[in-house]
Amino acid sequence: MTDIDIRSRYDFAVALVREAGEHAKDFLRDRAALEVKSKGPQDLASAADLSTELLIRSRLGERFPEDGFLGEETGATDFAPGQGIWVVDPIDGTQPFVSGLPSWCVSIGFVQDGEILFGAVYAPALGELFAGGVGIPATLNGAPVERHPGQSIREGITGFGYSPRISADQFLPMFSRFIERGGMYFRDGSGALMLCNVAAGRLLGYVEAHINSWDCVAALAIIRAAGLETNDFLANDGLRKGNWIVVGSPKVRAELEAVRTGS
Repeated sequence: MTDIDIRSRYDFAVALVREAGEHAKDFLRDRAALEVKSKGPQDLASAADLSTELLIRSRLGERFPEDGFLGEETGATDFAPGQGIWVVDPIDGTQPFVSGLPSWCVSIGFVQDGEILFGAVYAPALGELFAGGVGIPATLNGAPVERHPGQSIREGITGFGYSPRISADQFLPMFSRFIERGGMYFRDGSGALMLCNVAAGRLLGYVEAHINSWDCVAALAIIRAAGLETNDFLANDGLRKGNWIVVGSPKVRAELEAVRTGS
């Protein structure tokens, strides 16, 4: 895939993520009538999630039929070696979405040959679109982002993720170490948005024991485009199985990795 091929996909993704976000937002006009189903503890899916993913999948299939697709709601196509793969969460933060909170977003990332090439994340209720990738600067609403100046978890706020896929016995020791080392945490119900807020310099870093690929791949591309560090999320089949995640500046990431492992 040439640079022109990648750039055409990136430009399409930036336009599509905005279209999809406005489509999802339309469902909030009658939030009380929105059909919502539970996929498990604290894991919801609404009619808006499915409708938005079908819109994205259709648009991508029409424009780039040769590419693969992995979405939270409709699953994955077959992947061939060397094939580009779109990784999509139609609404990251469904719980905030159905609760009338603004902390939800549409996330579209692109992966090829084990590399996250670019991502676009749009939060319609906040009017914020984050984007960036390999060779593409990280931006917020088209303007370059700025890194957080803090070099320790004691010098700002860290995004801290949690899901019921991790037991309390696995989560609480890590969280306790974070607090004992002077960290202050933030969680808004959307991993993708918290990660984008790291890229934008609002948060110091982010840590989570397990996160799914559709929740983070697009934002990881933006974080790396902003010059920040991440672990190798795609290792050990992270694309399909999810993985742990630690991001931030080199010093902050090292500190958060010590928090995660207890080292």
